[in-house]
Amino acid sequence: PQRMSCGYVLCTVLLSVAVLLAVTVTGAILFMNHYHPPVTESPPVISTNPEEANALVTIERADSSRINIFIDPNCPDQAGSFTRLEGLQSSVLRALSEHDAEAKAAKGQQRALLATVADEVAKLLAHAAQLRADCDGLKKGHGAMGQELSALQSEQGRLIQVRAGRCASYAPLPGPLLIPGPWKSLRERDSELCSHRLQSPAPRMPLRGWFWEKGTLPRGFSALLPCPGSRPRDCFDIYASGQQEDGIYSIFPIHFPSGFQVYCDMSTDGGGWTVFQRREDGSVNFFRGWQAYRDGFGKLTGEHWLGLQRLHVLTVQASYELRVDLEDFDNGTAFARYGSFGVGVFSVDAEEDGYPVSVADYSGTAGRRRGGRGAVQRGGRRSRLLSPPGDSFLKHNGMRFTTKDLDNDHSENNCAAFYHGAWWYRNCHTSNLNGQYLKGHHSSYADGIEWSSWTGWQYSLKFTEMKIRPVREEN
Repeated sequence: PQRMSCGYVLCTVLLSVAVLLAVTVTGAILFMNHYHPPVTESPPVISTNPEEANALVTIERADSSRINIFIDPNCPDQAGSFTRLEGLQSSVLRALSEHDAEAKAAKGQQRALLATVADEVAKLLAHAAQLRADCDGLKKGHGAMGQELSALQSEQGRLIQVRAGRCASYAPLPGPLLIPGPWKSLRERDSELCSHRLQSPAPRMPLRGWFWEKGTLPRGFSALLPCPGSRPRDCFDIYASGQQEDGIYSIFPIHFPSGFQVYCDMSTDGGGWTVFQRREDGSVNFFRGWQAYRDGFGKLTGEHWLGLQRLHVLTVQASYELRVDLEDFDNGTAFARYGSFGVGVFSVDAEEDGYPVSVADYSGTAGRRRGGRGAVQRGGRRSRLLSPPGDSFLKHNGMRFTTKDLDNDHSENNCAAFYHGAWWYRNCHTSNLNGQYLKGHHSSYADGIEWSSWTGWQYSLKFTEMKIRPVREEN
């Protein structure tokens, strides 16, 4: 038993030594694999390598690796490019030199041009100063011309009086007067209508620029020979000349010698009426400004307004009467007549004064009807008057004309803008014949073609016509 114990111990020791040896060897091997002794790296060796195709340079590194630098056989030759670049550089330098020379030349030209412009500006300034001096001289001359014009007008008046005296000196022959009784001396008081009776009959006889065939004079007229060059001043003159067809004629008021055209009513109430306002179908807009009402608008054969300025020059040359014809949409008619009518007749400057209206002496049938605002009886006929005829224009006497852009009324508001018209408003109106064309009854208040004493303030009339004629003088 003791011998077995010793053998066992010996085996154990030998085995331990073997294991220790194995561990030592293994550790040494691992250490050698991970440890590299320091080596001094030599510089790389660069050499050509003819063994490599297309290789230009071979670089051999210290670790024996090689780097080969190749040249592409298809790489273009850049030598020509450098030559072209040098040539281009020379061209650019030459261009820059030439541009610098041109810039210097242009700068010189600009300086010369600026000098020329400065000279021209100086000349223009001198010319402007001369024009200003001439303008001042013209202004002074204008004042002198105004004085000369006044003198010429005075001389003209004197010549007219001399002419009238010469015409009056002609000896009259027996025979009836040319103008019927109602207008017997109407034109005699105006020096422009100098006339005398004919000394003998003639086949054709002139009258104020017109000629009559013998035997074709209006009933109650005989021949009248005016002074040479006389022209009709209104439709009554044309009517007196024998023209009795309604239509458009040219007239030449005293203060409007160039003349203008008007529509003449030769058939109503003795004829000779000059029409200045008409409404009939709503085709013309009457809601316009001051300039339109001053100068007139529309067509003379249809709806139109002759113009305040023309109405003024007509009514200042004689005493005129006014007739207003009215028609509703049930074919009812009425008229208002005023024995005296004028626009700006007392004004030095009618437009500055607002073309004030003068109207008086009403007569006619345009009064309020039974039922108030346009009442209708059975059958569509209007009722008879319950009271004497009324008036819808006298309230506007003395008032200036108001349009939507020029307020001349006595109201806090602009009556023209409020009632969509233009009129001689006071505060505001009893008539509004330039209002909207609303075709009969309307829900709005007083903004149609209204004649309040006949149809009230909510009935817009179908037709209106305003016209003037010289006042007839009774025997």
